[in-house]
Amino acid sequence: MKLSEAVKPISHIKSHASEIISEIAETGKPVVVTVNGEARVIIQDIKEYEKDRESMAMLKMLALGEKDMLEGRYKPIHQAFGELKKKIRSAERP
Repeated sequence: MKLSEAVKPISHIKSHASEIISEIAETGKPVVVTVNGEARVIIQDIKEYEKDRESMAMLKMLALGEKDMLEGRYKPIHQAFGELKKKIRSAERP
């Protein structure tokens, strides 16, 4: 979806707020709000916002993992799981 197709001036938002909110909730498509012809904010459905934030968090974790690998901070999988199993066993003991 192109954001340029969903641009609305602030005056339109003010006079049609409930309609716009209903449309955003129904379609999931955001609206770009302009002030004096300049894009200022995006109104977005909360569920879509949460999905975007989760996606960004996942991308950040992947980037950090890649950085760790490039810098040599990793273990073979059998070693990592072996250490986890030891920690779990020691935590289960009274």
